[in-house]
Amino acid sequence: MAWSETWTFVNGAWHEGNPPILGPRSHGFWQASSVFDGGRYFENVAPDIALHAARLARSAEAIGLKCPVAPDYIVGLLHEGVKKFAPGTALYVKPMVWGEGDKGSAIVPDPDDSRFLLCLFAAPMPVPGPSSITLSPYRRPTIECMPTDSKAGCLYPNNARALREARARGFDNALVRDMLGNIAETTTANIFMAKDGVVYTPIPNGSFLNGITRQRVIKLMRDAGVNVVEKSLTYAEFETADEIFYSGNYSKVMPITRIDDRAMQPGPFYTKTRAAYWDFAHSA
Repeated sequence: MAWSETWTFVNGAWHEGNPPILGPRSHGFWQASSVFDGGRYFENVAPDIALHAARLARSAEAIGLKCPVAPDYIVGLLHEGVKKFAPGTALYVKPMVWGEGDKGSAIVPDPDDSRFLLCLFAAPMPVPGPSSITLSPYRRPTIECMPTDSKAGCLYPNNARALREARARGFDNALVRDMLGNIAETTTANIFMAKDGVVYTPIPNGSFLNGITRQRVIKLMRDAGVNVVEKSLTYAEFETADEIFYSGNYSKVMPITRIDDRAMQPGPFYTKTRAAYWDFAHSA
């Protein structure tokens, strides 16, 4: 595979490309004891990167691992690593922790045998454009079923099958429900809708991560005087929304321009929120 330019810090040194890190006895490979986080470096800024680094440690703890490094160390590595790329290169920032050994139990990872890496790779910031969604037949698990309080790799095959099914029907993404039938998020990001001058977003209930970019976007809107309501939302409410947009680390704030067969336009809440996020990113 032709990877984009990539540098990974692992085992105390920077390595170019996609270095091998796992063997067949590695717990992270065998039993999926891995967590990651995602940040962005673009236009010489890395908004909320310290929060992403701190969440990595919480995610590791949630699945029984220990993060071997402190959040400040991760932030420092990022600023060291960006110097390996040409100025102006937009990067995805991916710190990871995984279980290495299988001491004591093949199922339970040894928290004292956790490993860390930081992977940086070139990833241009997506440009807003047409984006369609539908309703997924798949659902988000509850915290009783899966470690939904972490950004764990084991959660993503479920997201992938929902995204694959939606794309097979000609859509770019899908809204995914929780086990009660309320909308949780898209397969890749947190979701917002506006109706009659109010912005609504699903209330965190343990079935999806309360995203760092989501929290930032809500604060920016509220600081600007927007009434943002977190509540249980049905798919029918999204079908009749005045506008729909989403937030996530990879793309930050992006519009939805079609839900099923209904065409929509990027709305004023989306437009103002995206502009406010860029202002925040460059002023933090």
